[in-house]
Amino acid sequence: MTKYKQTALLFAGLILGVLLAIGHGVLAQKQETTTTTNTLPLEELRLFTDVFTKIKRDYVEEVDDKTLLEHAIRGMLSGLDPHSTYLDQESYKELQVGTTGEFGGLGIEVGMEDGFVKVIAPIDDTPAAHAGVKAGDLIIRLDDKPVKGMSLNDAVKIMRGKPGTDIILTIVREGEEKPLKITITRDVIKVQSVKSKMLDEGFGYVRITQFQSRSGENLVAAVKKLAKDNKKPLNGIVLDLRNNPGGVLNAAVAVSDAFLTDGLIVYTEGRIEDSKLQFKATAKDILEGAPIVVLVNGGSASASEIVAGALQDHKRAVIMGTPTFGKGSVQTILPLPNNTAALKLTTARYYTPSGRSIQAEGIVPDIMLERVKVAEAEQPAVGFVKESDLTGHLENPTDNGKKNGDGEEKKTDLLALAKQDYFLYEALNMLKGLYILRSKGQ
Repeated sequence: MTKYKQTALLFAGLILGVLLAIGHGVLAQKQETTTTTNTLPLEELRLFTDVFTKIKRDYVEEVDDKTLLEHAIRGMLSGLDPHSTYLDQESYKELQVGTTGEFGGLGIEVGMEDGFVKVIAPIDDTPAAHAGVKAGDLIIRLDDKPVKGMSLNDAVKIMRGKPGTDIILTIVREGEEKPLKITITRDVIKVQSVKSKMLDEGFGYVRITQFQSRSGENLVAAVKKLAKDNKKPLNGIVLDLRNNPGGVLNAAVAVSDAFLTDGLIVYTEGRIEDSKLQFKATAKDILEGAPIVVLVNGGSASASEIVAGALQDHKRAVIMGTPTFGKGSVQTILPLPNNTAALKLTTARYYTPSGRSIQAEGIVPDIMLERVKVAEAEQPAVGFVKESDLTGHLENPTDNGKKNGDGEEKKTDLLALAKQDYFLYEALNMLKGLYILRSKGQ
């Protein structure tokens, strides 16, 4: 990577600066040091000049040269794929600041679909998440302005604003008969990348909301703290990557590496030599082989898919949930000569260790889960008769008159978990089963 000024590879789909989360493509900071040897397409350039001249002369309002040329650059990039774009001075600055995990706005990761803004994922504990925005929502109006016909950059500029101000999103959501109007108050977004807690005795839960530069370190620290609180090594963990839109590549590699002992984690391939990269695991597994269940859904994109794909290919974890977003392309940040603007250009595709490209396909879970609503079943008027109900039954010689009251409490806790988060409830059950098999040496 000798041509790279910085090895700042990010997986981000569409970085939307102070409004949105870090995206889910692959970004690389690159300094141009070579000149092209391709001949210029003179006929096409003449056509471009003719169009430029006619717009300057005949358009209903006067347009300055700088604006027209910036529009032309944006058009060239947006015509390639949904993730290549032109970063003006403001957007480029926001991109450079965005990887710290603190920015202003709504807290949503978006793209374009059929001319509308599509929510890829709301970020945990942000105004958008609190307001009820969901992955898959289509935004059709911003306040009173229709989105149809806008570029994504234009839509983003409307959504940006001063913290404390409101914006009304009109949203079309699958399963809803009418569009929804959701009012969101803009705020400064501070994203906590890694969250953790104990689900049950010996079984931990770690959620990564977004892959930031320190997410790998934070994950290791979280697992160590869970083990310390458990007073012994963990029996296993649920790794929750749902609605995680991606982030920094090195963080995705570090998270995968924390659970793998050898082999490829991810590799990229493109037309130029610098786009061909490989990332391999080191020797230490922080869980020492304890089972892992990874939760994913349609809002899990790019860096999340790298982690899920690596752990799935190495048979290190069971992947549960619904198919992921399917973002498998690499974007490189190419600073322009004045270093105040840049191009974000798709330069490669990335592949899981077994050679799978997940572009437009996603990671298919090992166990598919469906959305269900859990309710407590009514108890029968007359329950089953047990041995302990029979008159004159023999007492248990090991009971010693003591009763264990934990069972009913745990049952209540698990029912509450099932009602609150059915996917997580199923993941915990799977994790316990994997632990039992492992403890029996199977």
